[in-house]
Amino acid sequence: MNAYMNQYQQNQIDTASREQILIMLYDGAIRFTRQALAAMESGDQKTKREKISRAMAIITEFSNTLDREVGGEIADNLDALYHYMIRELTAANLQNDAAKLTVVDGLLSDLRETWMEAIEIARNEQKPKNPVSNGDHTPLRASL
Repeated sequence: MNAYMNQYQQNQIDTASREQILIMLYDGAIRFTRQALAAMESGDQKTKREKISRAMAIITEFSNTLDREVGGEIADNLDALYHYMIRELTAANLQNDAAKLTVVDGLLSDLRETWMEAIEIARNEQKPKNPVSNGDHTPLRASL
């Protein structure tokens, strides 16, 4: 069963758009942060460190792939936020501080929601405009 699940997940990634991959990565970072929090609460230090490390790897990738030429100030602000999250995750790991994990979880969740809204706006802007209709959903034609 595990082999089928791995194949299914790989197919999802292989056929996903850039936007879908971005959301999947946010989902992964959020999941790892929450798993680290659960491990911290149960005293499982090994799992806590592993999950924090995985969340940090995703956030680092977010930072590394920012296009500052296109994104300008927004990219700079995102980069600063990503670095803040990495510092908070590091501190959460070293200090065993659940509050810092909760802060990062909230930031990641908010960013994910913002990206979902931006993706939806972009999709709506790319949809072709409907021609003016006469009420019965057929396009109006100019009369001669």
